[in-house]
Amino acid sequence: MVSGESAGMPRYVILEHDHPSLHWDLMLEAGEVLRTWRLTSLPQPGTILAATEVLDHRRMYLDYEGPVSGNRGRVVRWDQGTFTWLTKENDSVAAKLEGERLRGLVVLRQVEAEAWTLTFGR
Repeated sequence: MVSGESAGMPRYVILEHDHPSLHWDLMLEAGEVLRTWRLTSLPQPGTILAATEVLDHRRMYLDYEGPVSGNRGRVVRWDQGTFTWLTKENDSVAAKLEGERLRGLVVLRQVEAEAWTLTFGR
């Protein structure tokens, strides 16, 4: 277990966030922080999505729904669950999700400085 991860498997959450425009934040528990990617649409099996890695978030977002400080809208949990790390590099992440809505393999790959792709499969 990585220091700071909850007992058992690490957790993930996908939050619907309405600021500055509607998007979803995929957050994977990585020690004391959540590695976070902004998605313009929800993962669907067999699709490739554009993703943007954003600053790490606090672990409190695993359980939080409500207003975001600084008038940055609201977040609502769309999915949550546990996952298993398969690859955990700076430019490549693969994890097996076991969530309430999503179950399967998510792969994130950095393609440019801030640009990533996300693929999801079962």
